[in-house]
Amino acid sequence: MAWFYLALGGLLEIGFTTCLRFTDGFKNVPWTLAFVVCIGLSMLFLDMATRSAIPLGTGYAIWTGIGAIGTVLIGMVWFGEPASLVRVLLVLGVVGCIAGLKLTSGH
Repeated sequence: MAWFYLALGGLLEIGFTTCLRFTDGFKNVPWTLAFVVCIGLSMLFLDMATRSAIPLGTGYAIWTGIGAIGTVLIGMVWFGEPASLVRVLLVLGVVGCIAGLKLTSGH
């Protein structure tokens, strides 16, 4: 269940970074509220995942990796950010590192 919580927290990190794009300096209230909810839940699920089953360093690295990869992909797909071969290969490198952390976590 801890890995599920960690993945959910990472997905919510993608949510709060995407919401942040639309907050307009926290003046856009609906997007600001969505940002606050996503960041709060994301941190809650990170805490739940690392409380006992997943080492904190491993959990944090995977949580931020999911958020970083997802945010880069959202940027490429929906916001027209560059999707060069080098960027895609670097994202795949992060995916490989996350998989390696999961495989070597001992849990």
